[in-house]
Amino acid sequence: MNQSRPKVRLSRALGIPLTPKCVKYFEKRPYPPGDHGRARRKASDYSVRLLEKQRLRHQYNIGERQLRRVYAEAVRKPGKSGENLVTLLERRLDAVVLRSGLARTIYQARQLVGHGHIEVDGRKVDIPSYRLKPGQVVGVREKSRAKLPALTAAAGGYAPAKTPGYLSVALSDLRVTLLREPERAEVPVLCEEQLVVEFYSR
Repeated sequence: MNQSRPKVRLSRALGIPLTPKCVKYFEKRPYPPGDHGRARRKASDYSVRLLEKQRLRHQYNIGERQLRRVYAEAVRKPGKSGENLVTLLERRLDAVVLRSGLARTIYQARQLVGHGHIEVDGRKVDIPSYRLKPGQVVGVREKSRAKLPALTAAAGGYAPAKTPGYLSVALSDLRVTLLREPERAEVPVLCEEQLVVEFYSR
């Protein structure tokens, strides 16, 4: 599934809106794009698992190789592999920037990090996949605070309806702290992660 497909078409193919802007288009046409989008086809077990894996991958805007690496790490950790997988992905820097309300979408969050606007514990980090540890503080760098995205975030323009319990957020200060490891039930990702585990362990 092409990472660069227009977001609306990609959202319809995956069955989930990937950005707030996609929601109205997705609600109007909640079926896959193309001539056969409305056709009722019985999905194979493989295609169901593949779709779930693609849903997870695109919600974090990561490539296949990245997801495979994180999955391999999740399997080695004690506990349920699927929950471990989501927890590891949720500790990515770009994911925390999104969840905290410092960005509106995962795409904007990745861009903010990649362009050097974000710091961790006072030091610039421009790697979206950087994995945070509990206690680390994420913020917008001083030189970037006068830019429109930062001003919008500080005013609550990107604030989520509910902040996950594993984050302590001070949007007016453009700061967020990862308090602890995320728990799967708190992570607002639409995915049956067990199907992803089954896809990779087949």
